[in-house]
Amino acid sequence: MTEMELKYGCNPNQKPSRIYMADGGDLPITVLNGRPGYINLLDAFNGWQLVKELKAATGYPAATSFKHVSPAGAAIGKPLSDTLKKIYFVDDLGELSPLACAYARARGADRMSSFGDFVALSDVCDVPTALMLKREVSDGIIAPGYEPEALEILSAKKKGNYAVIQIDPGYTPAPIEHKEVFGVTFEQGRNEIDINDSLLENIVTKNRDLSEDAKHDLLISLITLKYTQSNSVCYVNDGQAIGIGAGQQSRVHCARLAGQKADNWLLRQSPKVMQLQFAEGIGRADRDNAIDNYIGDTYMDVIGDDVWQKYFAVRPDVYTAEEKRAWLDKASGVSLGSDAFFPFRDSIDRAAKSGVSYVVQPGGSVRDDLVIEACDEYGMVMVCNNVRLFHH
Repeated sequence: MTEMELKYGCNPNQKPSRIYMADGGDLPITVLNGRPGYINLLDAFNGWQLVKELKAATGYPAATSFKHVSPAGAAIGKPLSDTLKKIYFVDDLGELSPLACAYARARGADRMSSFGDFVALSDVCDVPTALMLKREVSDGIIAPGYEPEALEILSAKKKGNYAVIQIDPGYTPAPIEHKEVFGVTFEQGRNEIDINDSLLENIVTKNRDLSEDAKHDLLISLITLKYTQSNSVCYVNDGQAIGIGAGQQSRVHCARLAGQKADNWLLRQSPKVMQLQFAEGIGRADRDNAIDNYIGDTYMDVIGDDVWQKYFAVRPDVYTAEEKRAWLDKASGVSLGSDAFFPFRDSIDRAAKSGVSYVVQPGGSVRDDLVIEACDEYGMVMVCNNVRLFHH
């Protein structure tokens, strides 16, 4: 197939719409079910590149949950602890494959943002992953293949309209890419930078203790940033992104947004949240919203009985700012990546509040010395790799 007609472009008024190969060759994808749209395919192609690179860099199967051309989460298939299984709502699914663990992590990083996601998998979609996806609100999936039973499960989603795409894993695009804006064609070489351990050698801080797990997490942050709308910052822990700040004009706002999401991920594991008793029959999306609101600063102070009873079987105690801060202060070992240099130390100060111990960034700011000094104050390890990863 050399082209595919789409229902419309970014918005319903943007017609006609299609994807095609400018050289007249065949598209590298086959649609096995459903009818993916313009934005679905942007998410699919970006997501596929991300997971393919994560697998190459770490050796683990990888997954990402994309929304509006940026990842809401990205992860490799490390086993899940009982705590993570519970907060990701997969503790009832039995034994999970490494690929299913990767998707649970990718979806669980920011479940509110992942609502209605487009999924990309590095490996053939297996039955455990399909069963997990079966009950999530999702628009579609791209993978290099599907087990027959997994394809049957996914094809039944959304009343048979779930988009299932198979991509040719051997497809290699042309080295020059084009983009048209306002009738003007832009041309550039593809961003083919190979993200591997060699980019983590230039440690500039007093602390130089960079473990293998930390290296994996820093590589995950960089590969995630490579496919996140810039400016962007990514927090990673134990093989998964836990907070992604995308598309902000100010770098410290990226760090704050990503840090807030990382804090929510950390707070979901606190005893006060883990002990919440939900109302009978409440769905996963409503539980996500209830938890997010509960973690908020004033939620339990102001809601009435008619509201909390909708979500909770027992009214929870207020989660005070002091209690939350005490829990977050226990965090450590978090990695942070930035797609461009830090112009000020403010992003490092914010990162320290979310347990960041490792940082990777290009460097090159006139204030690099102040940023390095900030890392030294917190005992962080920082790598300056001279690689910018803007994505637009």
